[in-house]
Amino acid sequence: MDKNNDVDTLLDAMAAQLRTLISERKLTEPAMVGIHTGGVWVAERLHKKLGLDVPLGSLDISFYRDDFTRIGMNPQVRPSQLPFDIDNRHIILVDDVLHTGRTIRAALNELFDYGRPASIQLAVLVDRCGRELPIEANVVGRKMDLGNGEHVKLTGPEPLTLELQTPA
Repeated sequence: MDKNNDVDTLLDAMAAQLRTLISERKLTEPAMVGIHTGGVWVAERLHKKLGLDVPLGSLDISFYRDDFTRIGMNPQVRPSQLPFDIDNRHIILVDDVLHTGRTIRAALNELFDYGRPASIQLAVLVDRCGRELPIEANVVGRKMDLGNGEHVKLTGPEPLTLELQTPA
């Protein structure tokens, strides 16, 4: 496998970046929240690597998507779980792939329905081109410049692998 796509190596780099970010910004008792599904898989590993005390949270943004009326309901809607108070908490929001920014916008909307965080830092395994909203990750495992019709997908949960999907 291409070393640039080795998920364990990317997660180690992300954990190091997050340690630095937490220290430099003096983020006391940060809480980590993963976005279903791939973001939760990434968050589980990062949460363990960082040894965070606050339990891991998860979001299912199905009801917050702006294309809900176009694509219909996700057949596997899961409840969001935030086992901590959001108000005045530093949040590390985790997703697998940042592309248009719309998933992150939906996650932010849902988080603010639970309260008002002190700050939100975004960590993504892959940052790819094609942004439609002005959203930028604070921590990135790998940047990818993909062509028209190309996609990258995280598969898992065991093992976690990145798959590049190209048009036929």
